[in-house]
Amino acid sequence: MPEACTMTPENWFKQRLSRLDKHLPLLLLAICVGVLAGYGAVLFRFVIKGVQYTFYQNAEDFLSFSHTVPWYLKLILPAAGGLIVGFLVSRGAPEAKGHGVPEVMEAVALRDGRIRKRVALVKIFASAISIGSGGSVGREGPIVQIGSGIGSTLGQIMNVSRPNQRTLVGCGAAAGIAATFNAPIAGVLFALEVLLGDFGISAFSPVVISSVTATTIARYYFGDFPAFEVPAYEVRTLWEFGIYPFLGILCGLTALAFVTVLYKGEDVFDEVRIPAPLKAALGGLLVGGILLWFPHVFGVGYGAINLSLMNDMGWQLMLALVGIKILATTITIGSGGSGGVFAPSLFIGAMTGGAFGCAAHYLFPDITASPGAYALVAMGGLVAGTTHAPITAILIIFELTSDYQCILPLMTTCIISTLVASGLNSGSIYTIKLLRRGVDIRSGMEQNILRNLKVHEFMHSDDTTIYEGAPLMDVLGSFHRHNASYLHVVDGQGVLTGIISFRDLRNVLMEEYLEHLIIAKDIATTCVQTVQASDSIQHAMHTMAARGISQLPVTDDAGRLQGTIRERDVLAAYDKAVVQRQLTHN
Repeated sequence: MPEACTMTPENWFKQRLSRLDKHLPLLLLAICVGVLAGYGAVLFRFVIKGVQYTFYQNAEDFLSFSHTVPWYLKLILPAAGGLIVGFLVSRGAPEAKGHGVPEVMEAVALRDGRIRKRVALVKIFASAISIGSGGSVGREGPIVQIGSGIGSTLGQIMNVSRPNQRTLVGCGAAAGIAATFNAPIAGVLFALEVLLGDFGISAFSPVVISSVTATTIARYYFGDFPAFEVPAYEVRTLWEFGIYPFLGILCGLTALAFVTVLYKGEDVFDEVRIPAPLKAALGGLLVGGILLWFPHVFGVGYGAINLSLMNDMGWQLMLALVGIKILATTITIGSGGSGGVFAPSLFIGAMTGGAFGCAAHYLFPDITASPGAYALVAMGGLVAGTTHAPITAILIIFELTSDYQCILPLMTTCIISTLVASGLNSGSIYTIKLLRRGVDIRSGMEQNILRNLKVHEFMHSDDTTIYEGAPLMDVLGSFHRHNASYLHVVDGQGVLTGIISFRDLRNVLMEEYLEHLIIAKDIATTCVQTVQASDSIQHAMHTMAARGISQLPVTDDAGRLQGTIRERDVLAAYDKAVVQRQLTHN
């Protein structure tokens, strides 16, 4: 029998042990990330309570004591919190601004999961102050960024490979979500579906271990309780299943409205030309004005969500709070506050579903459940519509209820909501922020490499130029001396005014006496497509492909020639970058 076909028990055991040794270091690091991220989530929640107590002398839900807070403090304290957050973010880590998840996605897509070490620390305090002082944002986005920062930092310290670096970032994100919601499965699915886009066993196992570890730590400190007061779910009749598709459509449209208003609000605040701390203080002041009439939108808003789930809120108020929460969250994030959009999505979903449930129960009282049941399902529908991650939305609501009866309505609502929202807007609440920066994480590794490379890295500065007033004989002489394919025509200040190619010379070479009458500017092509040194290689490549040319002049803001970028140089550099990346993956 050939030697290759023989396998003794000892050899079989050694082979399996060698495979275990290959994955064991990553699993141990995943446990460490779970421990650190779990304690980071616990610390974050305590810091939020501490900040709220510092501002309002009360750490309970704001709805329970808002009537005791003087009206002027409802204006001043959120503004003061915004001022502090604006200073922290602008001076400490600009990545800590906003909801945080897009920054993690960008780090995974473009930098192999490398996140600056200071981000987690700045994010803890910036988001805690923003939430604790009254900002209308959630704590889930920050804890994702905090956990991911912990995973990235540990990976950088241990000098792990690039795939493992990305996996550790996913471990931190899963641990953060799991510890916050007491939902380990949802944490795993969020990391794999939203951040990594990888369900392979090499990423799945460490993420699961990290999520379970963080959940265990959170349960030790906060107990094994769901994040919300969830009533027993019921489906009155089979006819009721026909109502949930309409709820899914409503959730998808509401999610689209939320995302649209959120980014329009950011554009509005970007036009306000004042220092970042003052802009964030202005946002806090505006949110404080909303709190005077609607204290329900304070912070994460879990108290108001519980009221809607327990049928303790009228449909008029719930309907109004849909728009009020969208406005308050937009102001908080757009002005420079720090916090997540996951909890606001749950809040808006609960109010949307509660109002819808009241209408459904009024029209069909004999076949519909209580409005709280629709509020619960719509929470998942809004999350699915904003994140385009229906699996995560389904599982997080299922883990909150531990009731199998809600699965079918929940699946129907979440899938339809996702289809509606994604059909009307291709980007999610996370990816739109990246698309606005020119980053499309769906385009894959190759396009991200091109987008991350800059023109100045590969351009040539030894370009052949000629003054625009030079006679034709000098133009011909320059082509002969430099053996060039193109001549760049410049004025007296070095500003590019045109390009001369051999094609441009054809019409004048056979004409007599023109060499003394024509100057370079007369025969140059003046409609010149250029790029700047700070542009991406992807932009340069797309421009070359659209114009059917093989090189582009590089100019500065004033139009002065700086160099040339050639197609062959870009392709060679790109091939080298891909090879290096693949070698480091192995």
